[in-house]
Amino acid sequence: MTLLSRVLGLVRDVVFARYFGATIVMDAFIVANRIPNMLRRFFAEGAFSQGFVPVMARYKEQHEHEEARELIDAVAGTLGLILFAITLLGVVAAPLLVLVVAPGFVGENGRFDLATAMLRFTFPYLLFVSLTAFAGGILNTYGRFAASAFTPVILNVVLIACALWLAPLLAEPGMALAYGVFLAGIAQLLFQIPFLAKLHAVPRPRWLPTHKGVRRIGKLMLPAIFGSSIAQVNVLLGGVIASLLGVGKISLLYYSDRLMEFPLGLFGIALATVTLPHLSRQHASRSGQAFGETIDWSMKLVCLIAIPAAIGLIMLAEPLVATIFFGGEFSPHDVEMTAISLQAFSVGLIGFSLVKILAPAYFAREDTKTPVRVGLIALLVNFILSVGLAWWLTSIDYVATHAGLALATSIAAVLNAYLLYRGLRRDGVLVHARGWLPLLLRFSLANAVMALLLHVLARPLEWWLSADLASRAGWLALTIVVAALSYFLLLLVAGLRPVHLRLGR
Repeated sequence: MTLLSRVLGLVRDVVFARYFGATIVMDAFIVANRIPNMLRRFFAEGAFSQGFVPVMARYKEQHEHEEARELIDAVAGTLGLILFAITLLGVVAAPLLVLVVAPGFVGENGRFDLATAMLRFTFPYLLFVSLTAFAGGILNTYGRFAASAFTPVILNVVLIACALWLAPLLAEPGMALAYGVFLAGIAQLLFQIPFLAKLHAVPRPRWLPTHKGVRRIGKLMLPAIFGSSIAQVNVLLGGVIASLLGVGKISLLYYSDRLMEFPLGLFGIALATVTLPHLSRQHASRSGQAFGETIDWSMKLVCLIAIPAAIGLIMLAEPLVATIFFGGEFSPHDVEMTAISLQAFSVGLIGFSLVKILAPAYFAREDTKTPVRVGLIALLVNFILSVGLAWWLTSIDYVATHAGLALATSIAAVLNAYLLYRGLRRDGVLVHARGWLPLLLRFSLANAVMALLLHVLARPLEWWLSADLASRAGWLALTIVVAALSYFLLLLVAGLRPVHLRLGR
């Protein structure tokens, strides 16, 4: 389901690139959509999930079903009313929010007014998607992952439809994207209800902020609101600076970030979604050894996939951007600029992926303070590097100043992952199983050969821009298939077997 969602997300971004390019309209929509999406990470799959899932898992394991139902009802009513108030405030304060998030929009080119109008329709998505994530948290706790993983598909389908068919009918085509976000939020929430009904877990909202479980979730959420969303805050910080660098920079960062997010979302987020409830159950049943083995196993899978994915994105940045986005409103210059920032983002892919599985190891143990401390350090480093790199690249008249922001975000992600990892090792929570050294040697050898093949198969950017779409897609597909086959075949030749990646080894 996550694969289907990510593929459709890529199709959505292709439609955006071809119809809107790196323009004022796209800049405005990205900012208008980024604000509720950042808050979504706090209230939905970010802090709320990190607080709700462990408590819900404990209620499921240690209490009767009716007590679990009472928790669901209390959370639905309390969270729902709070989110409604925040949504109403966000719609009213839309101009102020745009001013804070994108100060560079203030001017005569219309970006500020357009972003404000869009935000008034995209902000309510926070309410809908947070309640959708709440429903997904319930389903995941009961081992039902498919339905909640499918909901992003609905968002992508609705946005694609609005961009293709609604936009041409409007005086301001970009507003179709904002309308699509609003409609998709309602559809995603309604989609979850039948699956909750099968578990007899459809919420009956009640305002009960004093409920013991609600108070526990709130206590876990407050520090996690920051700690679980460092990557998003870093991207938002980059967006603020990017808004000051000129028209199109925000869009260029968006397109490159989306390509980097494809393997991260396909594998990293999917692994984290399954790992958190698993770790929460193990902590609730006091299975310390199994808890550490699960983290160790997750790290092996991250190394197996994230390292070659990062190498592939760096070496195939120009072919990927040219094949997927080039055409229509997306110019050759946009291809080159997007590829540079994609390479910078890809440096941090291993960091982003590890954070997705290391942070839940803290949240499952109901420790949300440590990720906050680590996140503050990473955020400070990101801010210093973003400002420093943007200033330096501007001073030397470097065209791709936005790439400095991407690189700063990547370095901060790697630092975030390292500090989380060091904390787990120091506390004795994570004890690596035997066999890591030969495993890393095999990974290194396979990645080196794969990188050499990618270099041999490389073609200049001029070829990718002059070739037709079928030729670009064909050569890119061939390159990826050959590289991937060489990687996995070499791992087999080097002695790696599926049993080496089995949980508990």
